[in-house]
Amino acid sequence: MAEMEKITINLTPVDLGRIDMLVEEGFYQNRSDLIRAAVRRQLDEHAAALEAKAARHQDWQTGVLRFERAELEAMARESVKRDLHGVGALIFGSDVAPSLVEWVFGRIRWYGTVDAPAPVKAVVTSKGGQG
Repeated sequence: MAEMEKITINLTPVDLGRIDMLVEEGFYQNRSDLIRAAVRRQLDEHAAALEAKAARHQDWQTGVLRFERAELEAMARESVKRDLHGVGALIFGSDVAPSLVEWVFGRIRWYGTVDAPAPVKAVVTSKGGQG
């Protein structure tokens, strides 16, 4: 099963009650199951728009992207700023310096989660940040 992220949503008591009724009737295992199914339907419905957005960026990444210090240092030696666009989980190792991220990347536009030390997250945000 894919890694899950927790989110918080606000629903009216009536909507929540209706969800509980569908769970009780056996349509879904639990509230989360119904909400995930509804989100997937919406993502499928808008798949063309999502694909068009991704197509506008040649370097679009999807999934889990992890950068460690050694890899970023090698990229820095190339002296070329890189733009980073993608969706999923963006992870920076705990030993990555914010200055290294600043040096390597031009614009960053990431949709999903960013797991990094707070100073590195600040640099990611300053370069465009999360969607």
